[in-house]
Amino acid sequence: MKYKIQGHDGLYKDANTNGIINSDQSAYRKYMQSVRLRQKQSDELRNVVREINTLKIDMLEIKSFLKEVINGR
Repeated sequence: MKYKIQGHDGLYKDANTNGIINSDQSAYRKYMQSVRLRQKQSDELRNVVREINTLKIDMLEIKSFLKEVINGR
């Protein structure tokens, strides 16, 4: 059985589980959209960090090669 929570439209309390149920579909869609956006931003940041790390490795290899060339191997 569900009981409406006073002062909160779309929120109900489940008497069996004591859980709060949000029946506001619009709020849920908005929340899920924000979750997907945060996940996308996190993925983009992770990819940028990977690219930077790859560039660091490349720069170290170039630096090492230039030192070898300058020192005449």
